[in-house]
Amino acid sequence: MEGPMKIRAGLFVAAIASIIVVTAVPGFADRTGIAIEAPDTAKNGQSIVIRVNITHKGNNFIHHTNWVYLKADGKEIARWEFSSGKLPEGEVFSRDVSLTITAPVEITAEGNCNIHGSRGAVTKKIDVR
Repeated sequence: MEGPMKIRAGLFVAAIASIIVVTAVPGFADRTGIAIEAPDTAKNGQSIVIRVNITHKGNNFIHHTNWVYLKADGKEIARWEFSSGKLPEGEVFSRDVSLTITAPVEITAEGNCNIHGSRGAVTKKIDVR
């Protein structure tokens, strides 16, 4: 009986240690970060492409970016949801959205790690010329 108890205790300790490493060590994982690529100015009525670049180390079925949104003047214009069964394609990935510019606009994007959270929202202003 002592042998199986030692094995169970060892497996329990190994499982707890694995969880601690995956969730707490910044060298293995981090918060989801965002960068926005878009022109600084656009002509009135021009359609532009906004590229949202997303970075997150350690995307796997336990720990991953679980959502990213893109807003124009506070209104959500795109949202991407991820899960353990539908992971992002890599640690660095991007999404493109077309937007017709009719007035100056403030673009905001943010992504979230299901365990560590977000590095925060990022904004970019696009002026009309």
